[in-house]
Amino acid sequence: MSEVDISMHTHDHNFLGRDHQRNEYRVWLVIALTASMMVVEIVAGTIYGSMALVADGWHMSTHAGAMLITALTYLYARRHADDRRFTFGTGKLGDLGGFASAIVLALIALLIGWESLLRLANPVEISFEQAIAVAVVGLAVNLVCAWLLRDDHSHHHHGHHHAHDHDHDHHEHTRDNNLHAAYLHVLADALTSILAIVALLAGRSYGWLWADPLMGVVGALVIARWSWGLIHDSGAVLLDRLPDDEDLPAEIREALETEADRIADLHVWQVGPGHHAAIISLVSSAPREPSDYKARLAEIHELSHITIEVERVNVTA
Repeated sequence: MSEVDISMHTHDHNFLGRDHQRNEYRVWLVIALTASMMVVEIVAGTIYGSMALVADGWHMSTHAGAMLITALTYLYARRHADDRRFTFGTGKLGDLGGFASAIVLALIALLIGWESLLRLANPVEISFEQAIAVAVVGLAVNLVCAWLLRDDHSHHHHGHHHAHDHDHDHHEHTRDNNLHAAYLHVLADALTSILAIVALLAGRSYGWLWADPLMGVVGALVIARWSWGLIHDSGAVLLDRLPDDEDLPAEIREALETEADRIADLHVWQVGPGHHAAIISLVSSAPREPSDYKARLAEIHELSHITIEVERVNVTA
């Protein structure tokens, strides 16, 4: 029996984000920068007897560790992008990494809050000049890292292609929760540095020792709020929940439903940043080939994987 060429009807399941490799490279760069600063602070603090430097160095290590989750997630997703054991690819691993990082961020917020409350109850002497210098240097490093991790493709890329054409440049940009998690860790560090500088300046000028731990409590609350938002967004993707502003089901119904064709069952979910899959069950009094229905969906460029089943129904007058 001669073999049938079905190559025109097959497709890959690589649903990684359009900037996956760029984002991975930037995260590794930020980890290197953060780790280097961490080592410098710990060594300098040990040599010069500065507990402020040592403490800030170990604080930076927690964020470097959290960003390592992000980097390893990118690495694993890229290396296994074509592994058929992942039925819908590895595009959602970034959301899993983002969810894990959000948990770490929440724990950091709890630690900062607890330490700040202890300091409020039991104020300690602060070496203001030294602490301000450390906070300023830390802020500078965090601002550079935040610039590297910025999501500068927040606009939409419009274009039309066949439903199974995985040209990433034509996908509408969707936020990469894995990158966003790393960005929030850096932003959290920058926020604590800013609040610390304000509190330390106030403490140095007016003797308000309580200002430093109070700012710590404020920072912890803000970081906890960021963490909850990331848990909500990444968790929703992991549970296949579409965002409230996502109107894909309505667009699919508008493109497919006619007097003869009706959608009986519809499932739409995200399989990676900028990539969605859909399983559609149609009933029709005049059924056509599935390829005809897929052609109607060609302009919905967020759809990267479509499965359609069609069943004939009798229409009585």
